[in-house]
Amino acid sequence: MKLSQELLNNLIDITSNSAIACYPYIGKNEKILADKAATDIMRDQLNKLNIKGEVVIGEGELDEAPMLYIGEKLGTGNGPEIDIAVDPVEGTNFVAKNLPGSMSVMAVSEKGNLFKAPETYMEKIATGNHIPKDTIDLDFTVEKNITNYSKASKKKLNEITVCLLDRPRHQKIINDLKRLNVNIKYISDGDVSGALLVSDKKFGVDIFMGIGGGPEGVIAAAALDKLNCKFQGRFLFNSNEDKVRAKRMGIKDLNKKYEINEIVRGQSIFCATGITPGDLMNGIVKKNGKYITETIVTYNKNILEIVKKETSIT
Repeated sequence: MKLSQELLNNLIDITSNSAIACYPYIGKNEKILADKAATDIMRDQLNKLNIKGEVVIGEGELDEAPMLYIGEKLGTGNGPEIDIAVDPVEGTNFVAKNLPGSMSVMAVSEKGNLFKAPETYMEKIATGNHIPKDTIDLDFTVEKNITNYSKASKKKLNEITVCLLDRPRHQKIINDLKRLNVNIKYISDGDVSGALLVSDKKFGVDIFMGIGGGPEGVIAAAALDKLNCKFQGRFLFNSNEDKVRAKRMGIKDLNKKYEINEIVRGQSIFCATGITPGDLMNGIVKKNGKYITETIVTYNKNILEIVKKETSIT
């Protein structure tokens, strides 16, 4: 089965409309209402597609999040079987406070080809497609990753930029980066978009690293895979409950380091529509009776494409 251009167009429409649903809540300090508005639109429109879809990355399990939960079936039941990963609003705080970088995100693959990630943390590292595969590794020290990258890219240490979440858990990484005189780009949320910054030199980020959400790691890998970028992830489990859930989802080796081709296989589609403007794309613009949106797309062309769409205000 091939993921069609028609399906791609439908997914662009869906993330665009989910983003637009958030527009009334930008800067209103109503992150829960914004998330619900985007989620309701995403579910409704996915259910109209001729697919046999199942959510493998969602907003928790059924008893935790009634909105697009893991295992939820979507679509008419007619058509191709696909796995679906959703984040209707990445950066709910950004929407609530009218800060840069929020977006509506979805990734799909052929059935069985998208990793089912538990709701737990993941250690991650990513870089672009211009660097040899073995240059960076989760098992290397920060210094080794940086010096390897420097040699491979022919950049001086003070010309390298690393992106990571601004969290206390990253203090050791931050100290090492500062000692090496490496530039740091801090992000407060949204590590899908943070990882995507390595995909093109124009974004000015060389390496993404640190600890963030496991589901977000899978979504980021789905985007970076089609761009031949490098990504590794390793789940971190803070409780026995997390470990039990992971085993129930089919994870046998809890310490395994996953390469990108183990997280997403075969064909996949990634779409992310900007809600508020960010490094990757513009946010929603309301002009002349229309909403203007920008969506970044990775498909089977090994390019990061930006699709601009105009939707009439109803």
